[in-house]
Amino acid sequence: MRITYACPACSTTVAHDRVETLSSLICTACQASLPIPVDALTRTDSAEAGTLRLRRCLVCPSTELFRRKDFPQRLGVGIVVAGLVASCVAWGMRELVATFAILFGTALLDVVLYLFMPECLTCYRCAARYSGDGVVESFGSFDLETHEKHRQMVARTRSLSTGNTGGPPAV
Repeated sequence: MRITYACPACSTTVAHDRVETLSSLICTACQASLPIPVDALTRTDSAEAGTLRLRRCLVCPSTELFRRKDFPQRLGVGIVVAGLVASCVAWGMRELVATFAILFGTALLDVVLYLFMPECLTCYRCAARYSGDGVVESFGSFDLETHEKHRQMVARTRSLSTGNTGGPPAV
């Protein structure tokens, strides 16, 4: 299993392979150590002896993770923007067939990438990303309500840490 996360101490993006063999996650930039909780990885009762499954996030105490495609979002947006620009140019040149060919080609590329990209897990709370074998079996897909709950919790925590309680000013 592979994990990619932002170090809580220095916010550097850190990646570790073979997390199952580690006892703690160590940041490569600041050497901060995050111990891996004992209950985070469990052995399965399946025919494959020794297979570990993720039960909770290794970086934060959250048990809420969601499945998604392991594909860079910026690349996906870039493909859509390139298709849009190319089709607009073709439309401006009054090439109707080329315009729709570009749009359908972009949509086809999107479908092919969706079908062949593997899935990964992402933590709602800290956005740690897990990929590899046996990672996504026990978690569901993205839930907007859960995401909003964690987004508001982060906003409240930041507000309290800066001293801004959102209430009326003190007199």
